[in-house]
Amino acid sequence: MLKRLCKLWVILGLAIGGATPLDQTGQTLLIGIAFADDDDDGGGNDDDDGGGGGSFSDDDDDDGGPILRRVQPRTRQTPARRAAPVRRVSPIPPPIHRPERVADEIVAPSLDEDDFQALLTQGYSLIETYERQDDSIARRLRIPEDSTLDQAREVVRALDSGDEADFNHFYRSEQAVAPLEAAAPATWSCTEALCLKRQLIGWPQDQARTRSCVGDVTIGLIDTGLNEAHEAFGTAQLDVIRLAPDELPQSQAIHGTAVAALLVGDPAGRSPGLVPGARVIAVDAFHRRQGDERADVFTLIKGLTELAERGADVVNLSLAGPQNSALEEVINQLAGTENIIIVAAVGNAGSQADPLFPAAYDSVIAVTAVDQDLQVYRRAVNGAHVDLAAPGVDVWTAASVSGVRTKTGTSFAVPFVTAAAAMLRGQNPDLTVQQAMAILSDGARDLGEPGHDTVFGNGLISAASVCPG
Repeated sequence: MLKRLCKLWVILGLAIGGATPLDQTGQTLLIGIAFADDDDDGGGNDDDDGGGGGSFSDDDDDDGGPILRRVQPRTRQTPARRAAPVRRVSPIPPPIHRPERVADEIVAPSLDEDDFQALLTQGYSLIETYERQDDSIARRLRIPEDSTLDQAREVVRALDSGDEADFNHFYRSEQAVAPLEAAAPATWSCTEALCLKRQLIGWPQDQARTRSCVGDVTIGLIDTGLNEAHEAFGTAQLDVIRLAPDELPQSQAIHGTAVAALLVGDPAGRSPGLVPGARVIAVDAFHRRQGDERADVFTLIKGLTELAERGADVVNLSLAGPQNSALEEVINQLAGTENIIIVAAVGNAGSQADPLFPAAYDSVIAVTAVDQDLQVYRRAVNGAHVDLAAPGVDVWTAASVSGVRTKTGTSFAVPFVTAAAAMLRGQNPDLTVQQAMAILSDGARDLGEPGHDTVFGNGLISAASVCPG
């Protein structure tokens, strides 16, 4: 080995000093430097023992080293260098434009006729109306051409019945731009290893017990479209209503299918639901525009009103967006006067983000997500408004077309709390929203800092507090 190293240093030294090393036959020795090429050379020998037929071979014998002599330099042809392999790079898709609001619209949740007529004289025009549960009229207005959106909102808010008017904001699920997804292999099922999320919160394994706790409860769901023909809904009491404008492209049946299956998936199937005995009314309030999947405030108001009229006891909102006074007024009215429990996702904008809505409204139960180790989901929004935590990382549920897969996000933590609230209502239909929130909070398993904190709220939801036995 030592001789081998000595020979190599001598050869390199002579090459640098101007001498050209020759082998024992008088032929010029060629000295090369090898660069790592990630084994894309067609399977060549990666040993460095010279056995691969390189420029020179050293057998570690000490019988007759190379004869070195100084000669006149001679011109020799430079060997052709191998072309670098061509690596195919997928084109980067253009960014999706995600506006916060409609550019020229105002939503007034309870504008009376006199104020509405006054606005018409100032250049506003009516796009759509909707009669609410309390007989007030929600109006969607187009602003005057010579007005800015901010100016138009202030004009409406100055009216006696227009103080809750606001922009027509957009709200999104965290999978708004997800492509068509692939399901897990058909051999996968909701085994103990894959369904440990239920065990984290002590969810009843006995279906008879679950059904007895749920009773005759109706759950409202506002989300994207869902696949009603999915095998997960074979035994479900499921009604689907599309409220998004017909002229707009429909939303994909990805997010809504997964959320609905978490609630009422076939208990004998591969994605069993938490409360398969409950009735679900699913409102598709979303549409697509240039890759952006979203729901506007006016359609959300229509959806919430529709659910109230159809007798929803609990409403699941796995969506998030900006503060909007029109939406807040409607939600507060439903939670107060109609006594509907509303559960919403805190959102996936990150721990440093500002609070997102409707979760941050006082009358809404705000839900964050945790993983199997009870660590908070890394993208979950934090804040004083967080109420409860629930499993939301690698949650087993239905894929969009058929089959099953895992999902992650605060959206998928919400159904666990919605199901718990449904159980409370099933056992006590007269339970108030405040009483339900107190029971869920008092029965939660404390996580993080002692007591309520900005990461986990009051802690991990517990089924023992809603369905004892």
